[in-house]
Order: sequence, then C-alpha cells, then structure tokens
Amino acid sequence: MPESTPRLRETLDRLPAYVAGRPPTAAPGLTPYKLSSNENPYPPLPGVLEAIGTAAAAVNRYPDPASSLLVDALAERHDLPRDHLALGTGSVGLLQQAVQISAGPGDEVLYAWRSFEAYPIMTIISGATPVQVPLRADETHDLDAMADAITERTRLVFVCTPNNPTGTVVRQDDLDRFLGRVPDDVLVIVDEAYVEFVRDPAAVRGIETYRHRPNVAVLRTFSKAYGLAGLRVGFAVAHPRVAQALRQTQVPFGVSSVAQAAAIASLGAETALLERVDILVGERTRVEAALAGQGWRLPPSQANFVWLRLGDRIAEFVAACAAVNLAVRPYGDDGVRITIGETEANDRVLEVCARFAPSGTS
Repeated sequence: MPESTPRLRETLDRLPAYVAGRPPTAAPGLTPYKLSSNENPYPPLPGVLEAIGTAAAAVNRYPDPASSLLVDALAERHDLPRDHLALGTGSVGLLQQAVQISAGPGDEVLYAWRSFEAYPIMTIISGATPVQVPLRADETHDLDAMADAITERTRLVFVCTPNNPTGTVVRQDDLDRFLGRVPDDVLVIVDEAYVEFVRDPAAVRGIETYRHRPNVAVLRTFSKAYGLAGLRVGFAVAHPRVAQALRQTQVPFGVSSVAQAAAIASLGAETALLERVDILVGERTRVEAALAGQGWRLPPSQANFVWLRLGDRIAEFVAACAAVNLAVRPYGDDGVRITIGETEANDRVLEVCARFAPSGTS
C-alpha cells in the first residue's frame, strides 16, 4: 500500500520557529551562566518552596480551573474587579489566546519589529497576517508609523514595553497619542513582562491605561521578576468582555495547582521581591555604564537585559561568550541580548565585550 501522511495546515510551512535561550556549554574550571533567557538568577522568594511542597502533595487532583485564590490575590494587589482578570500559562499563553479571540484569516495583527518573537508565530498559527513596523533607529517603537499602518483589517496591536529584546520603553504620553488614533474596535495589548524592572517615570503605566480604555488589555507574568519561569503562570488585565473571552479560550486546568500556590506565595513576599529587583536594576546600571565606557552605544534598558548591535560579528561574539561558559541570545543578524545575572556573570560578560568594543578597548 502507498505510504500516506495526515494532511496538515499549509500555515506550518510559513511558521517561524521559536528559539529558546540555550544553556551554556561546559568549560572546565568556570561556573556556567545562562544569560540567554532573561531568567531571574535568584531562587524562589521566601515561602514559595514551602507552598510548592504543600501543593505538590495534592497533584493527584486537578487544579482549580478558575485559579480562584490567585485571582483573589491579584484583584486585591492591583485593586481590580475579579472579572477583569484572566490567568494563563505565562503571559505567552495569554498572548496566544489574545490572537485567538481577535484575529483569524483575512485579519491583521500589528506590532513593532524587532520585538517578542512569539508575536508572528501566534499570528500565523491563527491564520491572520502579521504586520511588522520597524523600530526607530534608537530601538524604540515608532508609534506614528504603527498608527499609519492600521487598516480596516487590523484587529489586534501588540505594544511590548519594555521591549524584548531591545529593553526600551514606550512613554505614556506617546502611548496616549497612539491610542487616540486606534479605532475603538481594535484590541491593544500592552505586554509588560518586565514591568517590575522599569525605573523611568515617563514609561507606560499599563494598568492605569487600561482603566480608562475598554480596548486596552495588559499582560503580566510571574516568570521574570518573580522567578517562576519553570511553573508557567501569567495574568491578563482587561475589561469584562475581553477578559471573559480570554477565559473561554484558556486550556482547561492549564495553570497547575503548584503554579497557583507559588504565585500566591510570591505575591506575599513583595518586600523580598523588591529588594532583589533593586539589586538587578543596580547591576543593570553598572553594566550599562561599563559598556558605555568601552565605547558601546546602547539603547537605555528598562528590563533585566541589555541589547548589543554587533553587525557581522554576532557569531564570533556568541562563540567568545561560549568559550568562557556564558550563554547569550543572538537574534539573526540584528544583535545579541544579554540577561543581567549574578555579579560574576556580568563581570565575565564585560570582559568579553571589551574585546569587541567599538572603541577598541581591550
């Protein structure tokens, strides 16, 4: 009999692969540091491991599909109505749901580029058309060009701030002007995965923005500042119709009981969280100053990473990092993103960067 295979969607042929940050290669005598995935270098916050252990004892049972206790904790923490919240498997899970509820074949999804690489993936999976608007020369969103790119087919806009991988933020006054040009029936997602690291007073305040605009929703995650990347839990803040649609499209029981318990405990350890974030922000400031001293021209990062444009030396730079047990994240021919990690890891990064510095520092 002739061999046959199932007929799959042609969309898969156009689908870019999501490239996860790789771990470092083993180099004898050097502590390995993974600076390729923007993970928090600290262990879980106080009380979180105990909450995980308690929840793990009952993993023979399904989790609460509504994540009721976590929703209660988030509603109290952010002063939100419960029906304005939706939970998902990290903010990327909610990102996929946002596309599912708003865009399909014939529709357009608009975002800056380069930005979070899941945007085109989720858009193409849905059958919609991705519309990418280049960043400005300073690596920031060109909101005027994005507004110009909106058509009658535009159903969804992503605004990533701080932007991954460049680290730049959108200013609140710029977002307000942009939203004034967006039709009321177009959903705008403000993706704030790195919001805890922001120190720029002019930066977007996503939840405050959503309160006054029914077509704006906000994504947050416990994966970055809270250090729960391995448990996959995030949340969306949106007005009731959008929030309900996100809940309708969630994977049943997707947020595990362990993840729910860990997130609740993390919310209760805010003092320790802020202390850790302040340390990482201090390290970011130190690294940026040192790189500037080497001659690098960096976009000002408000996230837990820095972005280097290296031209045709990207592969060489990544290999130099690997040789000293550092894993960093290259983005095609565009640049390299480097997570702010432990002090020793950051010092080692600076040593490698000095050899590639535009000023010729060695």
